Amino acid sequence: MPRYHNIDGEQVQFTQAEETARDAEEQAWDAGANDRAAVGVREERDALLAETDWMASSDLTLSSEWVSYRSSLRDVPSQEGFPNTITWPTKPE
Repeated sequence: MPRYHNIDGEQVQFTQAEETARDAEEQAWDAGANDRAAVGVREERDALLAETDWMASSDLTLSSEWVSYRSSLRDVPSQEGFPNTITWPTKPE
């Protein structure tokens, strides 16, 4: 399917060179999809860790459940299927 520019109000079909360049741009964008998704997942993971940072201060003792939860959050990027399939750990009560 041909692509077009809008030049001075007129639809002008891409040249072959423009089609090739646009195809390369789209392939580069598609190739970066996992990287963009990974950034979002890491941001979410970091926010969840930040919520519990106060518990990890030196004058408090974390329960084993909280230690495990925080460790599981840090391990999210190593999960199989990352960044498209994530199993989020359950926050202890």
